[in-house]
Amino acid sequence: MDRRHALLYVTDLGYRARGRRYGDEDVHLSARLREEFRVALCHPADAAALMDGFDAVVVRNSGPVLHHRAAWEAFRARALERGARVFNQLTGRGDMAGKRYLVDLTAAGEPVIPTVDRREHLDRLPEAAEYVVKPELGADSIGMGTVPARRLGELALGPDAGLLVQPRVDFRYEVSFYFVDRDFRYALYAPDPARRWELVPYEPTAADLAFARRFVEWNTIDHGIQRVDACRTAEGELLLVELEDLNPYLSLDRVDAATGDAFTAAVAASLRALLS
Repeated sequence: MDRRHALLYVTDLGYRARGRRYGDEDVHLSARLREEFRVALCHPADAAALMDGFDAVVVRNSGPVLHHRAAWEAFRARALERGARVFNQLTGRGDMAGKRYLVDLTAAGEPVIPTVDRREHLDRLPEAAEYVVKPELGADSIGMGTVPARRLGELALGPDAGLLVQPRVDFRYEVSFYFVDRDFRYALYAPDPARRWELVPYEPTAADLAFARRFVEWNTIDHGIQRVDACRTAEGELLLVELEDLNPYLSLDRVDAATGDAFTAAVAASLRALLS
């Protein structure tokens, strides 16, 4: 009898993401995990119905939740009701819970792109020629747009509007820091701001890692993968863009074999700990 733990690996292999190949990454990662676990892949729409037959559920490149909101809510409710082991754990308070955490972190004085969600708080934003408007439950730049400063007051904002406003920041590049549990594994950056997903390896400084770790430590996930996305401003400061703690794309095709192997080993170790 095969006594390996059984994992339900949730992914949408057919989802088309700009600049990324979700399916390729999950075929690779699930194959590596299969060396230690029994692994079955399923679409997010089927996760709630299938999860009871597995020891743990791994939520990976399943696409933006907004494309299958009802299925995600059904899965989440069932997982919490059954006390299912889910990787990432469902306790995250980053993108997993929507992007309102950016408002809260702004109010707390943390180094994030300044973000507000109410008309009466617009004066808390720095002056800019343009402002970015994005949905609180958005992902993958879906629903995001810009407005000139003169039209900022026309926005329909408020607790029920579900919109966030940020100044359009002049930045030098974007950089992502990848963690398994609370351990840093690698970093990648996009030298050209116009090509977000043309990533190359990045060697973080001690200050860079301290910046990224503060958000991983702030979050409430003991077992899972987190990607801290930041931008380097023209003045050299790092600002948080988002804390992706639900199904972060890993860009494993952009790291060397040794880094990729170490990352996969760390994921397997985290899953063992989750299942223990």
